Amino acid sequence: MNRGSDTELSAFISRYHMKSPLPHAAQMATTLATVMCAALVSYAAITLSASSAAAQSAKPRGTLLIVGGGTQPHDLVVHFVGLAGGPGHAHIAILPMASEESAESGAEKKAELDSLGADSFVIDVTRQQADADSIVKLLKTATGIWFPGGDQVRLAAHLQGSAALREIHSRYQAGAVVGGTSAGAAVMSDSMLTGNQFFPGMTESADSGNTPKRIGRHVIEIVPGFGFLHGAIVDQHFITRARANRLFSVVMERPSLIGVGINEGTALQVNPDGNWQILGASAVIVFDARHAAVTPRDAPLLGAFGMNVSVLPAGSTFDPRSGKATLPSGG
Repeated sequence: MNRGSDTELSAFISRYHMKSPLPHAAQMATTLATVMCAALVSYAAITLSASSAAAQSAKPRGTLLIVGGGTQPHDLVVHFVGLAGGPGHAHIAILPMASEESAESGAEKKAELDSLGADSFVIDVTRQQADADSIVKLLKTATGIWFPGGDQVRLAAHLQGSAALREIHSRYQAGAVVGGTSAGAAVMSDSMLTGNQFFPGMTESADSGNTPKRIGRHVIEIVPGFGFLHGAIVDQHFITRARANRLFSVVMERPSLIGVGINEGTALQVNPDGNWQILGASAVIVFDARHAAVTPRDAPLLGAFGMNVSVLPAGSTFDPRSGKATLPSGG
């Protein structure tokens, strides 16, 4: 984190040392006034710098609920409504643009959430509309935001860099829950898997299918995500579609990122304190190469020794700062 440097008062005194032939009293008064002004400027600069640093270091008050696709257990949906304020209080924005049938996707999710006592509304916008003041104003009322599934690249094209996405970040900072499934899960991290890979002899990426068959350097396509989850990258449908090869490649090329493979019907909950919880029907597999020995960047082959791989069923917790996990009782 960047912090503002303190300005030393002695530098101001030296800079404004008086050499003019004023009478001693006038000279002293002028010097004192100059130093006082300089001190006030210095104090203001330090205060602004501290305020800026505090704003950057402020932890979000909201929660992330990142679901790995597939059928969501009823309890997970109820839990999401509870995180958004509960029946009669949850005001949830649904952004279904990942789907080619976005109207149907949004209406289906709205019906489900409303049946649990939420007041939900659909925001189905183009990239240009995502900058509209009316959309931002509507999002300001949300206690929860939900991204249904589809194609994460399509969803990113509708929202990346928009006023709407900035407002969603503001809502998350203020305490709203932000959730999504499948494509809506993939967009959550700073870096995002597109689902494409680079095949030998090809300069353009192509759909990798459900089971990427290669582990290697420059294989998996990564683009910027929405940036709610830092220091990690999310994959979904993970166990069901045997996607381990994809995250092995990604975390060995980018060992500063924790790979998070979330299976269907399962959620990774990121709490305001930064700790992770596993909820739902299956498991999350965590790939952590931050302290591993990895082949050099210029090496033709990609490999690692000492990577930690954790299989975390529902009820587990994980601290991404320490890399420590707890398993459910009896686990």
